[in-house]
Amino acid sequence: MENWVRKTGSLVPEIRYKNQITYLTFPILEETGLVNHCFSTRMGGVSQGVYATMNFAFTKGDDPLRVKENYKRMAELLEVDSSKMVLSWQTHTTNIRKVTREDEGKGIVRERDYQDVDGLITNIPGITLVTFYADCVPLYFLDPVKRAIGLSHSGWRGTVAKMGEKTVQAMKREYGSRPEDMIACIGPSICGDCYQVGEEVAAAFMETFDWAEHKRILRPEGNGKYRLNLWEANRLVLRGAGIPENRIQVTDICTHCNPNYLFSHRTMGDKRGNLAAFLCLKEL
Repeated sequence: MENWVRKTGSLVPEIRYKNQITYLTFPILEETGLVNHCFSTRMGGVSQGVYATMNFAFTKGDDPLRVKENYKRMAELLEVDSSKMVLSWQTHTTNIRKVTREDEGKGIVRERDYQDVDGLITNIPGITLVTFYADCVPLYFLDPVKRAIGLSHSGWRGTVAKMGEKTVQAMKREYGSRPEDMIACIGPSICGDCYQVGEEVAAAFMETFDWAEHKRILRPEGNGKYRLNLWEANRLVLRGAGIPENRIQVTDICTHCNPNYLFSHRTMGDKRGNLAAFLCLKEL
């Protein structure tokens, strides 16, 4: 029996089971009926060893045929076409790519002709955006008015650089999205109780966020160490970008607290697989 650690009691995201796969979903996205989405867990795939079992990284040393099978299984679960998935190439930037028909399958059945892309946006139904995680923060975006989506990777560097705000701005620029219409979700990632950082990282947040804000996201522990709450930091970024409070859902699942179910860099180091976030506009 699974025994998940939940941090705040919000029960967001919801834990779901289908086709022997355990996956996570956000009610606020599901209720729109406009998207297929999920955040993966370690359970339900075919990878073995340190990658067991649902690994989505081709770059960690896992058997690529097993990774492809994991994508096939997730595509069947989501009822999407795996050959139309588009994968990021993450390097902790705030670069965001507008995904078009010409990008279909890049990273899955075609080589990516881009690098240094931590965010993806599109308004094309049927294309599934895919980004990768093992403690960093996944950010989901939906504009139900303009029918556009975004998916961004926001570690501490991305959060300091306000990746969430930059994604909102990119969707506004490309699709005419208005922040007040948008829905955003902060996905499973390392929590503020588990994420210890040093003075250099803390100083970057103190410089970027105002006094009242960084008091909410940094907890000093002495000896130059702090606990950093990336969930709250990203919530503040999304609120600052203009997304209403009641249109933001924040995870209560920590990757580091749930190593049996989720990959965590802090727990496992580099010898592990990657989780993935998936988001696709339905073809209505």
